[in-house]
Amino acid sequence: MKIALIAGSTGLIGNQLLSLLLNDDSYSVVKAISRKPLDITHPKLENIVLDFDQMAQHSGQLKADDVFCCLGTTIKKVKTKEKFRQVDFDYPLALARISKANGARQYLLVSALGADKKSSIFYNQVKGEVEEAIGEVAFTSFQIFRPSLLMGDRQENRSGEEAGKVFFKYFGFLVPKKYKGIDSIKVARAMQAFAKIEKPGTHIHESAELQEY
Repeated sequence: MKIALIAGSTGLIGNQLLSLLLNDDSYSVVKAISRKPLDITHPKLENIVLDFDQMAQHSGQLKADDVFCCLGTTIKKVKTKEKFRQVDFDYPLALARISKANGARQYLLVSALGADKKSSIFYNQVKGEVEEAIGEVAFTSFQIFRPSLLMGDRQENRSGEEAGKVFFKYFGFLVPKKYKGIDSIKVARAMQAFAKIEKPGTHIHESAELQEY
Protein backbone atom coordinates (compact mmCIF):
# COMPACT_ATOMS: atom_id res chain seq x y z
CA MET A 1 0.00 0.00 0.00
CA LYS A 2 1.01 3.58 -0.59
CA ILE A 3 1.41 6.72 1.51
CA ALA A 4 -0.59 9.82 0.64
CA LEU A 5 0.33 13.38 1.56
CA ILE A 6 -2.27 16.15 1.41
CA ALA A 7 -1.89 19.90 1.83
CA GLY A 8 -4.96 22.08 2.17
CA SER A 9 -7.13 19.53 3.96
CA THR A 10 -9.20 22.19 5.72
CA GLY A 11 -10.41 23.70 2.45
CA LEU A 12 -13.51 22.85 0.45
CA ILE A 13 -11.91 20.22 -1.79
CA GLY A 14 -9.19 19.14 0.63
CA ASN A 15 -11.63 18.30 3.40
CA GLN A 16 -13.63 16.05 1.09
CA LEU A 17 -10.47 14.49 -0.32
CA LEU A 18 -9.02 13.75 3.10
CA SER A 19 -12.12 11.75 4.00
CA LEU A 20 -11.92 9.78 0.75
CA LEU A 21 -8.24 8.98 1.20
CA LEU A 22 -8.69 7.85 4.80
CA ASN A 23 -11.26 5.33 3.59
CA ASP A 24 -9.23 4.23 0.57
CA ASP A 25 -7.55 0.83 0.98
CA SER A 26 -4.84 1.90 -1.48
CA TYR A 27 -3.22 3.95 1.29
CA SER A 28 -1.82 2.66 4.56
CA VAL A 29 -1.02 6.15 5.82
CA VAL A 30 -2.48 9.55 4.99
CA LYS A 31 -0.30 12.50 6.02
CA ALA A 32 -2.08 15.84 6.29
CA ILE A 33 -0.02 18.99 6.75
CA SER A 34 -1.69 21.98 8.38
CA ARG A 35 -0.93 25.12 10.35
CA LYS A 36 -3.13 24.02 13.23
CA PRO A 37 -4.07 20.56 14.53
CA LEU A 38 -6.98 19.03 12.63
CA ASP A 39 -10.16 18.33 14.56
CA ILE A 40 -10.43 14.73 13.36
CA THR A 41 -8.73 11.47 14.30
CA HIS A 42 -8.30 8.28 12.30
CA PRO A 43 -5.99 5.26 12.60
CA LYS A 44 -4.43 6.07 9.21
CA LEU A 45 -4.12 9.82 9.74
CA GLU A 46 -0.79 11.47 10.53
CA ASN A 47 -1.35 15.20 11.07
CA ILE A 48 1.87 17.17 10.53
CA VAL A 49 1.49 20.64 12.05
CA LEU A 50 3.95 23.13 10.60
CA ASP A 51 4.64 26.65 9.42
CA PHE A 52 4.46 26.49 5.63
CA ASP A 53 7.27 29.04 5.45
CA GLN A 54 9.48 26.49 7.22
CA MET A 55 8.40 23.44 5.23
CA ALA A 56 11.96 22.43 4.38
CA GLN A 57 12.71 21.91 8.07
CA HIS A 58 10.08 19.14 8.10
CA SER A 59 11.22 17.43 4.90
CA GLY A 60 11.87 14.16 6.71
CA GLN A 61 8.18 13.91 7.57
CA LEU A 62 6.99 14.74 4.07
CA LYS A 63 7.74 11.40 2.44
CA ALA A 64 4.91 9.95 0.37
CA ASP A 65 4.08 8.22 -2.88
CA ASP A 66 1.19 10.46 -3.93
CA VAL A 67 1.04 14.16 -3.08
CA PHE A 68 -2.28 16.02 -3.23
CA CYS A 69 -2.08 19.82 -3.17
CA CYS A 70 -5.36 21.62 -2.46
CA LEU A 71 -3.82 24.87 -1.24
CA GLY A 72 -5.42 28.12 -2.31
CA THR A 73 -6.66 31.47 -1.04
CA THR A 74 -7.98 34.82 -2.31
CA ILE A 75 -6.50 38.31 -2.39
CA LYS A 76 -9.51 39.47 -0.39
CA LYS A 77 -8.57 37.13 2.44
CA VAL A 78 -4.80 37.71 2.52
CA LYS A 79 -5.00 41.42 1.47
CA THR A 80 -2.03 41.58 -0.91
CA LYS A 81 -0.91 40.02 -4.19
CA GLU A 82 2.35 39.05 -2.54
CA LYS A 83 0.59 37.01 0.14
CA PHE A 84 -1.69 35.44 -2.44
CA ARG A 85 1.29 34.39 -4.54
CA GLN A 86 2.96 32.95 -1.47
CA VAL A 87 0.02 30.61 -0.79
CA ASP A 88 -0.87 29.73 -4.38
CA PHE A 89 2.62 29.58 -5.90
CA ASP A 90 5.42 29.41 -3.34
CA TYR A 91 3.89 26.78 -1.04
CA PRO A 92 2.71 24.34 -3.74
CA LEU A 93 6.09 24.58 -5.50
CA ALA A 94 8.06 24.10 -2.29
CA LEU A 95 5.94 21.06 -1.45
CA ALA A 96 6.56 19.67 -4.93
CA ARG A 97 10.32 20.06 -4.70
CA ILE A 98 10.55 18.57 -1.21
CA SER A 99 8.29 15.62 -1.96
CA LYS A 100 10.05 14.90 -5.26
CA ALA A 101 13.41 14.86 -3.45
CA ASN A 102 11.84 12.41 -1.00
CA GLY A 103 10.87 10.03 -3.79
CA ALA A 104 7.26 10.94 -4.56
CA ARG A 105 6.15 9.71 -7.97
CA GLN A 106 2.90 11.56 -8.36
CA TYR A 107 1.68 15.12 -7.71
CA LEU A 108 -1.97 16.10 -8.00
CA LEU A 109 -2.66 19.85 -8.02
CA VAL A 110 -5.89 21.79 -7.66
CA SER A 111 -5.55 24.74 -10.04
CA ALA A 112 -8.41 26.72 -11.56
CA LEU A 113 -10.44 27.18 -14.71
CA GLY A 114 -8.65 29.66 -16.98
CA ALA A 115 -5.18 29.09 -15.53
CA ASP A 116 -2.71 30.73 -17.93
CA LYS A 117 0.64 32.33 -17.15
CA LYS A 118 -0.02 34.87 -19.92
CA SER A 119 -3.43 35.88 -18.57
CA SER A 120 -4.12 39.53 -17.79
CA ILE A 121 -6.00 38.33 -14.69
CA PHE A 122 -3.56 38.02 -11.80
CA TYR A 123 -5.32 35.02 -10.24
CA ASN A 124 -5.26 33.00 -13.48
CA GLN A 125 -1.71 34.12 -14.19
CA VAL A 126 -0.40 32.76 -10.89
CA LYS A 127 -2.28 29.50 -11.37
CA GLY A 128 -0.72 29.10 -14.80
CA GLU A 129 2.74 29.89 -13.49
CA VAL A 130 2.55 27.34 -10.69
CA GLU A 131 1.35 24.66 -13.10
CA GLU A 132 4.39 25.28 -15.30
CA ALA A 133 6.84 25.46 -12.39
CA ILE A 134 5.66 22.20 -10.84
CA GLY A 135 5.72 20.57 -14.27
CA GLU A 136 9.44 21.31 -14.39
CA VAL A 137 9.97 19.35 -11.15
CA ALA A 138 9.39 16.29 -13.36
CA PHE A 139 7.21 13.90 -11.41
CA THR A 140 6.47 10.57 -13.06
CA SER A 141 2.83 11.66 -13.07
CA PHE A 142 1.58 15.24 -12.73
CA GLN A 143 -2.20 15.70 -12.68
CA ILE A 144 -3.70 19.19 -12.86
CA PHE A 145 -7.34 19.80 -11.93
CA ARG A 146 -9.03 23.00 -13.13
CA PRO A 147 -12.47 23.30 -11.52
CA SER A 148 -14.89 26.12 -12.19
CA LEU A 149 -16.69 27.88 -9.32
CA LEU A 150 -16.74 25.49 -6.37
CA MET A 151 -20.09 24.64 -4.87
CA GLY A 152 -20.22 23.68 -1.19
CA ASP A 153 -20.12 25.17 2.27
CA ARG A 154 -16.86 26.87 3.19
CA GLN A 155 -15.78 27.71 6.72
CA GLU A 156 -14.94 31.18 5.41
CA ASN A 157 -17.28 33.52 3.56
CA ARG A 158 -16.44 34.44 -0.05
CA SER A 159 -19.10 36.88 -1.23
CA GLY A 160 -18.25 36.47 -4.91
CA GLU A 161 -18.63 32.72 -4.69
CA GLU A 162 -21.93 33.03 -2.85
CA ALA A 163 -23.32 35.24 -5.60
CA GLY A 164 -22.11 32.75 -8.18
CA LYS A 165 -23.79 29.87 -6.37
CA VAL A 166 -27.12 31.69 -6.41
CA PHE A 167 -26.74 32.34 -10.14
CA PHE A 168 -25.93 28.71 -10.95
CA LYS A 169 -28.80 27.50 -8.79
CA TYR A 170 -31.35 29.28 -10.97
CA PHE A 171 -29.62 29.79 -14.31
CA GLY A 172 -27.03 27.02 -14.43
CA PHE A 173 -28.86 25.30 -17.29
CA LEU A 174 -27.94 28.25 -19.51
CA VAL A 175 -24.20 27.93 -18.88
CA PRO A 176 -21.88 25.66 -20.95
CA LYS A 177 -20.71 22.61 -19.00
CA LYS A 178 -17.13 23.87 -18.85
CA TYR A 179 -18.17 26.93 -16.87
CA LYS A 180 -20.87 25.49 -14.63
CA GLY A 181 -20.30 25.52 -10.90
CA ILE A 182 -18.99 22.19 -9.64
CA ASP A 183 -19.52 20.37 -6.36
CA SER A 184 -16.26 20.07 -4.43
CA ILE A 185 -16.84 16.35 -3.86
CA LYS A 186 -16.64 15.77 -7.63
CA VAL A 187 -13.18 17.31 -7.76
CA ALA A 188 -12.09 15.24 -4.77
CA ARG A 189 -13.40 12.03 -6.35
CA ALA A 190 -11.61 12.82 -9.60
CA MET A 191 -8.32 13.36 -7.77
CA GLN A 192 -8.72 10.05 -5.96
CA ALA A 193 -9.56 8.24 -9.20
CA PHE A 194 -6.67 9.64 -11.24
CA ALA A 195 -4.23 8.93 -8.43
CA LYS A 196 -5.03 5.24 -8.82
CA ILE A 197 -4.27 5.35 -12.55
CA GLU A 198 -0.90 7.13 -12.11
CA LYS A 199 -0.66 7.91 -15.82
CA PRO A 200 2.86 9.05 -16.76
CA GLY A 201 3.35 12.61 -17.94
CA THR A 202 1.45 15.85 -17.35
CA HIS A 203 -2.32 15.77 -17.70
CA ILE A 204 -4.85 18.60 -17.36
CA HIS A 205 -8.42 17.87 -16.29
CA GLU A 206 -10.84 20.67 -17.08
CA SER A 207 -14.03 21.33 -15.15
CA ALA A 208 -16.31 19.68 -17.73
CA GLU A 209 -14.41 16.41 -17.28
CA LEU A 210 -14.52 16.69 -13.49
CA GLN A 211 -18.31 17.04 -13.61
CA GLU A 212 -18.50 13.33 -14.46
CA TYR A 213 -17.31 12.35 -10.99
